[in-house]
Parts: sequence; structure tokens; C-alpha cells
Amino acid sequence: MQIFGVDIGGSGIKGAPVDLDKGDLAQERHKVLTPHPATPGGVADGVKQVVDHFGWTGPVGVTFPGVVTDGATIRTAANVDKSWIDTDARALLGERLGGLPVTVVNDADAAGVAEMHFGAGRGRTGTVILLTLGTGIGSAVFADGVLVPNTELGHLELDGHDAEKRASSKAREDHDLSWEHWAAHRLRKYLAHVEMLFSPELFIIGGGVSRKSHKFLPHIEGIQAEIVPAQLQNNAGIVGAAMRAAGH
Repeated sequence: MQIFGVDIGGSGIKGAPVDLDKGDLAQERHKVLTPHPATPGGVADGVKQVVDHFGWTGPVGVTFPGVVTDGATIRTAANVDKSWIDTDARALLGERLGGLPVTVVNDADAAGVAEMHFGAGRGRTGTVILLTLGTGIGSAVFADGVLVPNTELGHLELDGHDAEKRASSKAREDHDLSWEHWAAHRLRKYLAHVEMLFSPELFIIGGGVSRKSHKFLPHIEGIQAEIVPAQLQNNAGIVGAAMRAAGH
């Protein structure tokens, strides 16, 4: 069974048909740049470009980098234009895609669902936390495999700042930090804070940096929880969006 998944990020909008039996992309993904400012209309145009690239005419699952309620309404917009707040994204995207059925889900929640079903969290019980490190920090928290939606742990306070302003992948690039320094100081301190609050058995590190985990994971010390990279890497959001659209 194939369903289309789209992952809206702060820097890019990417998508592809997903093979839900395998939990993998059925075709190579297509990506367009996220417009700046990332307004609802501009982002919707980008989603349409990605879907049209494949000539897709079925259901579409779409992730959003913020809190999503009822599979439709946007409540926060930290890394896109604030005009997204209170937008009915399901209606907007459905109209832009010519009436295709659309499901909208928080981006980290989608990635987490995919990793728990097909990836690094498969078969794991207890508390598992997936963190996507990219433009910001997204989070997905699971208790014995059950998702606690819209947790937004990237906005915990760290050193007087939003944690994602200190420990995200973008923060590493903006401050020209080495992988070792970023991991050993900023990311380690953030993980220690989250661990103190939730006592997880497992951290899954997702987002674009997951494919470079060898550069930073060895430098994180003093965390009791197991820390592993996302197996689906930066495709997890696309797969999870398709899973949600299919009703999984």
C-alpha cells in the first residue's frame, strides 16, 4: 500500500510516495526550498509542487513544525511565519491540492511514530523520546508505545534561552561550533535536562544530523538513557505523515 507523505521543515519541503508495508520511500523524494517568509500560502504552494512532481492523486499526509490539534489547526509556529497560528491547515492544503484528502500532524510526532513502528524504537517499551535536531528541536514522547502528542520539548529553557536556540543543528551552524563542542556541551546539557524531567529508557536522535551521528554521539557523556540515531534518518517525517494519512 502506498500513501504520499510530505515533511514541511524550516529550510525545505520534501515528500514522496511511501510503501507502508516496508516503511520506506517508494520513490526518491523530491524537495523544494521553504519560502521565506514561510506564510501559509507560500508553504502550500511548495507542498503542491512536491505532490505535483509525482502526479499524485490520492490521500496526502503532511507534517508541520508546530503544535497541530484535531489533525488540522495550527497552534504554534516557532520556525515559520506567525500567520500560521489558528490556520486550518487541512482545509488550506486540501484546497491547494485540488480536493485531495489531507491529514496534518506535528513533524516530530510523525517522525516518532515512524521510528517506533519501523525504526530504532520498534519493540521498545517504557519511555522513549525522539528528538529531531534541525532548524529547531522537535520532540515525540512515547509511554509503552503510546504517543503523547505535541510535547514541544525544544522550547524548554536552557541557559536562559529556548533550548532549540542553543542545541539545535542550526544553532551549531550559526555559532560555527565543532561537532565535538556542540555535542559535549550544548547537546549533552539539553539531553541531561530532558532526562531529569522524563527519565526515558531511550533517546532517538532524528533530523538531518542523524546520518552524521558518528560525528557527535561519541562525545555525549553522563546520560543514563541509551542514545541512538534514527534508523529512518531524515525520511522519518515523510513515512510518519503517510502512516497518519493511512489511519495508522
